[in-house]
Amino acid sequence: MSGHIITSLLLLAPLAILITYYDVRYRRIPNLFVIATLINGVVLNTWDSGLEGLMLSLQGGAIAFGLMLVLHIFSAMGAGDVKLFGAIGAVIGASLVLKTFLIVVLTGGVLALILSARAGRLRETMNRVMLIFVNLLSGWQPPRFPAPTDQKQTIPYGVAITFGTMISLAFFRH
Repeated sequence: MSGHIITSLLLLAPLAILITYYDVRYRRIPNLFVIATLINGVVLNTWDSGLEGLMLSLQGGAIAFGLMLVLHIFSAMGAGDVKLFGAIGAVIGASLVLKTFLIVVLTGGVLALILSARAGRLRETMNRVMLIFVNLLSGWQPPRFPAPTDQKQTIPYGVAITFGTMISLAFFRH
């Protein structure tokens, strides 16, 4: 495993713990954690690879932010999740963003299934997912579902983002 991957994991492990706590407890991701991650990612990549590392870090942040912004537009993701994945993109760099995004989406899907099953809402959740996909594949506007008023019925996606990223780093190490 490269030194960069080890350093990234050491940076992201405490973040994963903090994000898990705050996102599960308060359903919020403090901007301080996001800014610290972004700054550390840019510094880490610049230190490791100079100007090229800086550019890859900024590109990774922009691509990651853009990917999550699309999900946010469809009300599938909160703004804190968008900012968090953008900051993580700055840590992992442009080359790992798409692979990590796929792992994060899978991790989030598993988390959503578990939480939906625990809440007794698995059938309703699966029906909504099917409606979204059918509409998207048909070229129609996907339905927008109101966000639950009870925070306990939302998914703390920061957990999926941080742990999915660590899984991705371990799996796709370069």
